[in-house]
Amino acid sequence: MKIDFDKNSDGLIPAIIQDATTKNVLMLGYMNQEAFDKTQETKKVTFFSRTKKRLWTKGEESGNFLNLVAIKNDCDNDTLLITVNPVGPTCHKGTDTCWEEENTSSFGFLTKLEAIITDRKDNPENQDSYVASLFRKGINKVAQKVGEEAVEVVIEAKDNDDKLFLDESADLLFHYLILLQAKGFTLKDIEEVLKKRN
Repeated sequence: MKIDFDKNSDGLIPAIIQDATTKNVLMLGYMNQEAFDKTQETKKVTFFSRTKKRLWTKGEESGNFLNLVAIKNDCDNDTLLITVNPVGPTCHKGTDTCWEEENTSSFGFLTKLEAIITDRKDNPENQDSYVASLFRKGINKVAQKVGEEAVEVVIEAKDNDDKLFLDESADLLFHYLILLQAKGFTLKDIEEVLKKRN
């Protein structure tokens, strides 16, 4: 890996730290050649501290180490993307990230959809909401809908109409997300089960 530590007069390049699992950005630090070499050697992310004017291994005082997973160089060879498995919060203020965000998994649009389902669950009196009406009808009706949608997916899987198959698959996933919340769970709980099986 060719890294241009000479691009800046201080010999430092930015190192973006990203959680290997959640893909969330945790912090930004700076590395010189020595910090990079030590990170490679110890498998614990080490920076050059501009305030302390020395090498600084993240977690050396707190125990909240950043265990190295991989290092990628950008197209100009002057910025690193370092994926890690963090031990504890990353920020010195005690938060998961230096942007005061929780370092939790995000499933893109599905996470947004889960938030909408949560809102409907918390406000079941909403007469205009299909989801709220399912929560009002109870767990048996929600489970029944998942069963119905699963059967429709199987039927469409045997045909050659991809659009219908995808539509029914979306219906199944949507109702499954409702069922998960009706039981008090989310996709994160399913993710944890799958990770343990991996």
